[in-house]
Amino acid sequence: VQLQASGGGLVQAGGFLRLSCAASGRTFSSSTIGWFRQALGKEREFVGAVSRGGYVTYYTDDVKGRFTISRDNAKNTVYLQMNSLKPEDTAVYYCACYNTNNSGWYSRVRADYHYWGQGTLVTVSS
Repeated sequence: VQLQASGGGLVQAGGFLRLSCAASGRTFSSSTIGWFRQALGKEREFVGAVSRGGYVTYYTDDVKGRFTISRDNAKNTVYLQMNSLKPEDTAVYYCACYNTNNSGWYSRVRADYHYWGQGTLVTVSS
């Protein structure tokens, strides 16, 4: 599976962006897709995930209620809708494909994802 994230940019606090993660490969539609982010000088952190069918999602407390993950398997694309953005949301955002050899339908652990997109930068100004 190859993943490519896009849609990042500069936005004012309180604004919104929608990131896309376009995938190629047969296993995309059968895999959970996770979103991570990495701020400058910090560790990459888990943001949320969407199940393979798109019916189940999980979000960290930092973004719950503001971010929404969805997917369109017919288009091999996963989306991250980000509303009410805050300066602390500034980071490079990555999408990744969950390794189904792990137990559970998702993980917050970076090492449990085995295919990664190249990342897209989101900058939120105050």
